[in-house]
Amino acid sequence: MIVASALMIWKTLMCVTGSESPVVVVLSESMEPGFSRGDILFLYLSRDPIRVGRDIPIVHRIIKVHERKDTGEVDILTKGDNNEGDDIPLYAPDQYWLQRQHIMGRAVGFLPYVGWATIIMTEKPIIKYVLISVLGLLAITSND
Repeated sequence: MIVASALMIWKTLMCVTGSESPVVVVLSESMEPGFSRGDILFLYLSRDPIRVGRDIPIVHRIIKVHERKDTGEVDILTKGDNNEGDDIPLYAPDQYWLQRQHIMGRAVGFLPYVGWATIIMTEKPIIKYVLISVLGLLAITSND
């Protein structure tokens, strides 16, 4: 029941926000000081034009936009605020730009440091297993 409810909430968020990942955790320091490692970001993907340096940054800020006049398609270059160079080394081999389909959304809100639980469980899997075991034992013992 809990898993089904969580899945329904996630799918509803996907429909409302237009993003495949409406909630994400910042995993590195690349966007500091705007966003810190462990912050949870809420993403929204609208059909608005993509522009450089919005007031609320995405996980990595858009620094260049090239719009093709004939098709209206947009090529995008991104960079982490705390990084010296652009993100081209992070893109696929021989890829120099992102397109709209690569964008997951704009950050429209965040919860500072709440995502640390996810980071800790990913970096130290034993904690995840202990937590799952404790929750399992609680579920078993609560039926008595």
